[in-house]
Amino acid sequence: MPRTIRQTVTLDAPPHSVFEALLDSKKHGAFTGDAAKVSRKVGGSFSTFGGYATGKNLRIEKDKVIVQSWRTTDFLEKEPDSKVTFRFSKKGPGTRLTFVHSSVPERLAADLAEGWKEFYWGPLKVYLSRSRE
Repeated sequence: MPRTIRQTVTLDAPPHSVFEALLDSKKHGAFTGDAAKVSRKVGGSFSTFGGYATGKNLRIEKDKVIVQSWRTTDFLEKEPDSKVTFRFSKKGPGTRLTFVHSSVPERLAADLAEGWKEFYWGPLKVYLSRSRE
């Protein structure tokens, strides 16, 4: 049975900075520490972590929302793509990022939930704090 991962992260940077970190190939690579090619267009594809995670942009609203089809090399060929949604809202001088990762294969859900925290939110917080300095 597919799972849904829900996480909320507060970041000390405005929504535009968070949006750009996720959709700009160089910035994405800088905060994750691995190769990233990210299209900024709906229908465009992305590849992050040197090809580990791939997908397509389904919806983009500047500084508000990014929706992508998403899979990793750990997905079985028969498993459909999952979907990630990043929603950005202003919280004081920073951003509240509401994240939903749906249609996650049950066998991968726990690892992916931890992976988002370890490989995205933690490094993103550090990157955004450094880019303010």
